Amino acid sequence: MKKLALTFLIPLCGYAVTAQTKRKPATRKTPVKITAPVKMMSLTDSASYAFGISMASGLKTNGVKSLNYDLLAKGLKDAFQGQTPLLTEQASQKVIGNLFKEITMEKYAAQIAKEKNFLEGNLKVTDVKSTASGLQYIVITPGDGPKPKITDQVTVNYKGTLLSGKQFDSSYDRKEPLTIGVNRVIPGWTEGLQLMSPGSKYKFFIPYHLAYGERAMGQEIPPYSMLIFEVELLKINGK
Repeated sequence: MKKLALTFLIPLCGYAVTAQTKRKPATRKTPVKITAPVKMMSLTDSASYAFGISMASGLKTNGVKSLNYDLLAKGLKDAFQGQTPLLTEQASQKVIGNLFKEITMEKYAAQIAKEKNFLEGNLKVTDVKSTASGLQYIVITPGDGPKPKITDQVTVNYKGTLLSGKQFDSSYDRKEPLTIGVNRVIPGWTEGLQLMSPGSKYKFFIPYHLAYGERAMGQEIPPYSMLIFEVELLKINGK
């Protein structure tokens, strides 16, 4: 009887040990999505894809990194099908302009910050004066007589440099003074010239928003450039 009882207990003990052993949950395999290759069945299909490649290449060259592709496709479809667009033509041009402005500002962020710091520090220099617009200037040589009006023409000598000291233009080097309307130049010049009298020489520190803004000027002046000019007012024409 004891032997029978002992034999009966052995498999029960084995079962108990097995029941207490932790089993690892089975790993579920993520189903692999198989994308069917796109087939171009006609010239229109091929051209449609080619237009997309060409458009994206041009945008990437200009700094655009990504787009909302669903809205891009909707814009194309609405235009082709004559649907009422979600944006007017004017609004469309504005948002595109703002996007490229943001891209350019991001690219030149370090330069913008450096020039901003310079202008803030420049105000601490004793001889530097500033106007409400942010134009800064030093009177190198005072002049005498009337100051030009915005409608006047003036004759000047000048030298222009970037903050780095790189010169990009000089009438002195050409040995040919410039005659131009006060209202036909960048805002910083228009404002600065009206502070001067004939015979005076000023040094202007012109923030980018009073110069060429986000635009580049050829290879010499990058976007968002602060410009430094030495300007000598030779005469106000007709006076």
